[in-house]
Amino acid sequence: MIREALLYEKERENRVRCGLCAHRCRIDPGRRGLCGVRENREGTLFSLIFGTVLAENVDPIEKKPFFHFLPGSRSFSIAAAGCNFRCSFCQNHEISQMPREQGRIAGRERTATEIVAQAVRSGSKSIAYTYTEPTVFLEFILETAGMAKEKGLKNVFVTNGYMTPEALSRMAPCLDAANVDLKSFRDRFYREQCGARLEPVLDTLKRMKHLGVWVEVTTLLIPGLNDGEEELHELAAFVASLGKETPWHVSRFHPQYHMTRTPPTPAAAIQRAAQIGRSAGLKYLYSGNLPGDAGENTNCARCGRLLIGRWGFSIECLELNGSVCPGCGTALEGIFE
Repeated sequence: MIREALLYEKERENRVRCGLCAHRCRIDPGRRGLCGVRENREGTLFSLIFGTVLAENVDPIEKKPFFHFLPGSRSFSIAAAGCNFRCSFCQNHEISQMPREQGRIAGRERTATEIVAQAVRSGSKSIAYTYTEPTVFLEFILETAGMAKEKGLKNVFVTNGYMTPEALSRMAPCLDAANVDLKSFRDRFYREQCGARLEPVLDTLKRMKHLGVWVEVTTLLIPGLNDGEEELHELAAFVASLGKETPWHVSRFHPQYHMTRTPPTPAAAIQRAAQIGRSAGLKYLYSGNLPGDAGENTNCARCGRLLIGRWGFSIECLELNGSVCPGCGTALEGIFE
């Protein structure tokens, strides 16, 4: 299905300028933007993926990852084809890069009503817009998220953070939480590895916090690319500047897509990054892609008591009085039932 796109301007000779993400693509008639799913047809910009859902699953919220948002709950997760990044290490490249690399868009036609009804039937507490970049199917998300709110469901983004302020303003009233990939603290990394820039991602993180969206940050640590000591200190300092309660997930890289010759991240490097985060004053540091590591757990920032014990995406123990440590009474920041 197609739908006229939001957030674009008409220009001379039937060109348009998209205002959805920070690329702000200028698109000639008959051409598509960098995401591969927004097309200029005779001076009108269309979304080619409205209601075209390529993936839908019921996932543990911890898989996103969210560790301070309804822990132990399920999230109905959906995606559409396309992405405004071209990350050389993308774990979902088969669907995110499909329009760009294969020239096609796949998926099943779904209505917002159907998605919300299925989320409710599944016992999920939220709908996650994930797997690919949710910004590129904002039109369908807005319709779905509004209905989800009416049914008592929450909405979460797993995002690269490359949206414009205008796009975030449209989504913010329905957006409860976002896990934002802060892939590096070097603009060169973003340009060479993702086809993007760093500054718009930093701006989005600041705006989300200002708008009251619960934010968790994830950094995939890639050997030799973004794991230098100086850069890790800068990453940690920036996350701390958002609020020292902001969870920072430092995840282990595994070879994939165009980076099959890069070795996996050593566990020691993940643990070192967590130490740097603690030295920056961050309260909650998490090891990603290291099942069984103590860094998966949530401890009280005041007394150190184990509050949430995890193994991978599974909750093994949950010791909270609502959102409060039963030992010392300190509140655990986040969104809890």
